[in-house]
Amino acid sequence: MNSAKLLKRITIEPTVMLGKPVIKGTRMPVDLLVEKVAFGTSTLELLEDYPFLKADDIRAALLYSARCVSAEEVFAV
Repeated sequence: MNSAKLLKRITIEPTVMLGKPVIKGTRMPVDLLVEKVAFGTSTLELLEDYPFLKADDIRAALLYSARCVSAEEVFAV
């Protein structure tokens, strides 16, 4: 799946989770998924714990986070 299709799995709506980025059609915040991956939760475990998710949702959350970080401005001191 290409990056544009993955990123379409992420939505931001003011009425859902106070406008936090979530997996489309759910109330699953991107930051929660990324944090769980950071602490070692496997894709398989996430899919078992959250049966409404797809593997592409997890990849989308990671890609979205990477894109957000890459867009940050860095100032050297």
